[in-house]
Amino acid sequence: MSGVNDKPIKEALEEMLDAFHLKQKFQQQKLIASWEKVMGSTVANRTTKIFFSDKKLFIYLSSSSLRHELLTMREEIIKKLNQEAGTEILTEIIFS
Repeated sequence: MSGVNDKPIKEALEEMLDAFHLKQKFQQQKLIASWEKVMGSTVANRTTKIFFSDKKLFIYLSSSSLRHELLTMREEIIKKLNQEAGTEILTEIIFS
């Protein structure tokens, strides 16, 4: 039996995340989880810490040469990550 309140789980979860103001936090965590997919295993293996603060993504790397290389690609990386998220969740990346 179908009721008036029957919704797909995805839609119900999105409504719940919106209601509790958790949607942005969920998207941020999802993006962090996809770091290896977007950047590849070489970069992911040299990433020691990753977290969001506001719309800034902080990336700590164990390789200074990789850090320098990624700094030159910062804008491209922001575009890729926002595309992965499906929304502009990220405005800046800080590499350390």
